Amino acid sequence: MAIFRLVIRRLLSSTPLLFMVSALTFVLVSLVPGDPARTIVGQHATEEQYRTVRGQLGLDETLPVQYWHWLVRVFHGDLGSSLFSGEPVTSVLNNRLPVSISLIVAGTVVSGILGVALGLLSARRGGFLVRIVDGLSLIGLAVPAFWLALVLIAVLAVQLRWFPVTGYVPFADDPAQWARSLVLPVMSLSVGAVAIIAKQTRDSVLDTSTRDFIRVMQANGFSPRSILYRHVLRNAALPVVTVLGVVLVSLLSAAVFVETVFAMPGLGSLTQQATIQHDIPLIQGAVLYITVLVVLVNLLVDLAYGRLDPRVRAA
Repeated sequence: MAIFRLVIRRLLSSTPLLFMVSALTFVLVSLVPGDPARTIVGQHATEEQYRTVRGQLGLDETLPVQYWHWLVRVFHGDLGSSLFSGEPVTSVLNNRLPVSISLIVAGTVVSGILGVALGLLSARRGGFLVRIVDGLSLIGLAVPAFWLALVLIAVLAVQLRWFPVTGYVPFADDPAQWARSLVLPVMSLSVGAVAIIAKQTRDSVLDTSTRDFIRVMQANGFSPRSILYRHVLRNAALPVVTVLGVVLVSLLSAAVFVETVFAMPGLGSLTQQATIQHDIPLIQGAVLYITVLVVLVNLLVDLAYGRLDPRVRAA
């Protein structure tokens, strides 16, 4: 019951965020140079044709009125239609969503497993591994994901031909090719995240290991393995979960560039294309989808907190 109240409270508190992001996106899109009506009719169209198209698209109305009409349609489950393809925005986004979800979830899982394992190993062994983790953290923060993607393509795809250069294969079509098409994009996204999670895991484990209740358990003869896996890791997991949530959200932004580099038909590349074309309904819909994903990530982090720390459920 406490978890249910936590979910309801978090969802209600996230509602103003959705309104703020959608309104801000509407304003920012209106400031982008370009006119979708002019793009549709072409440079040689008459002024009457141009004004007719603007009226059909609702662009001749004031910005608050345009946003209100969009908001009313959203509450009816209608995100409008793409200005250029004419397809419903919801259908376009739903077709692209599995690609981005596959990329982001795979990147988070790989980053979490490798980061926690490397951080735990460096905390237990110390010495040279500590310096490796610190060095990887600096490199991971300094190297952009899109640059690393280009390097991986040049080495592993072009020269060695181990993986496809670009593209995406749906899981339903061929699970093996689906996994191969994700390897390089996931590697591009995960290198920096692995280093950050490893450093946070190591620091949290070392800090928890010095606490009094751990020393009491060691003095009472508890096995080191039991202390580490049943008590140290559980108490050290809270900051690691926080970092995982931040990493997952950061992967959403990095996926825009990675999807473009690897020509993956996901939300990131779609948003970039829609911005270039000034496709306002598509931009608004994509931003709304991404915002909802961020809200869900934060909700998962809160649920994980509640699972690890009963005090959070009681709050």
